[in-house]
Amino acid sequence: MQELQMLAINLMRHQKFDAMAVGIIDFKLGEYKSFEIHSTNVFSHTPELYFDLASLTKPMSLAANYLLHSEWFTNEMILLLNHQGGLPAWGRLSGRLSKEHWRDQINSYPIVPSQTLYSDYSALRLMLEIEKRSGRGFKELCFEYLDGEIKFWKDLEDKSKCPVTGIRKSKPIQGIVHDDNAHIISEFCSHAGLFGTVNGICKTLLTLEKKKNLTDFMSNEFDKKSHERYLAGWDTVEDYSNTLAGDGAGLKTFGHLGFTGTSIWVDAEKKIGQIILTNATRDNWYDRKGLNELRKNLGKYIWHKRFF
Repeated sequence: MQELQMLAINLMRHQKFDAMAVGIIDFKLGEYKSFEIHSTNVFSHTPELYFDLASLTKPMSLAANYLLHSEWFTNEMILLLNHQGGLPAWGRLSGRLSKEHWRDQINSYPIVPSQTLYSDYSALRLMLEIEKRSGRGFKELCFEYLDGEIKFWKDLEDKSKCPVTGIRKSKPIQGIVHDDNAHIISEFCSHAGLFGTVNGICKTLLTLEKKKNLTDFMSNEFDKKSHERYLAGWDTVEDYSNTLAGDGAGLKTFGHLGFTGTSIWVDAEKKIGQIILTNATRDNWYDRKGLNELRKNLGKYIWHKRFF
């Protein structure tokens, strides 16, 4: 673990962001280890920064609900879960009208089988469909299993514990969701808006393993049939020779990336998981070269070492 910390510190010196947390999970043992770096200081025992999880919100909410309540999901809902429902890839809500009527807009799109098209609108539509099928609020459903160190951004009590992720209207974005649509909607939603510590994510994934055997469930999903990029709401590895999960990821590796510089990857066969949280969008969002090298190098080290 000390070697991994030193690797992370050395990699951080070449980045344009100033905060990172790393977690490693052993799903067989039900244990995790983690550390946090802020301005090259390591807090190995008590990570406490709340990172904007960005699109990690999708698997932590939608994929988790599919795992726990697959009986709710119709064929159309599974299309939405895997970004094959034909909804627009991206759109920007704007103004008061959108804040008040975004549900009408999202519900207006027909669900039509399509090629994979990654879509925040698809995630939002699926949330609305889950609420209809379950008869319950989506936030309530999610916080039945989310750890206490994962928060909806408007419920954060101490925003000073959140790394800055950018600038909005000439003010630092700190403790406020970076995603513009989630900011406009300003209520709990499925495509972005969760903040969490690395420990909170580790504990949540272990809860899903305990409740419904997450790694076995995903292994079986891989075995069912050939699949497109997304599987049961999780991203999968398309190019094993150049994956952001890092060299050494197994054939049944699933995960997700977040725009702010966050990632989760789990090897369902090895039953090992890795979490990397950063504030990579602090100064810019378009230069991903350094972040991607960091992800690959840390991932490769984690897959090839034993930590437990």
